[in-house]
Amino acid sequence: QVHLVESGGGLVQAGGSLRLSCAASGLTFSRSAMGWFRQAPGKEREFVAAISRSANTDYADSVKGRFTISRDNAKNTVYLQMNSLKPEDTAVYYCAAKYNAVLPKYDYWGQGTQVTVSS
Repeated sequence: QVHLVESGGGLVQAGGSLRLSCAASGLTFSRSAMGWFRQAPGKEREFVAAISRSANTDYADSVKGRFTISRDNAKNTVYLQMNSLKPEDTAVYYCAAKYNAVLPKYDYWGQGTQVTVSS
């Protein structure tokens, strides 16, 4: 059974930083593409960042230059370093995994971690 467990969320002031972690188990992590998504209150879930098996990365325009996604295959963990945080970054952040890099759909999801940015 696949488990994705996010951690590292919390309350931070605008301009601050947080690093989210997502520990994966039950899947072949090195063969998985990983992604981060977020959902703010009253809004739909949106894409934040993704990293392929070969560590190619992709970002939403709203976070480019501020967020960095990375992975450690030895630890089965994907990270999201978030700098220069803004109040509009407030959301529940979800980690996701998929094996098929071509299809947009992710197969597995974590429970989420809350990020709150105060102004």
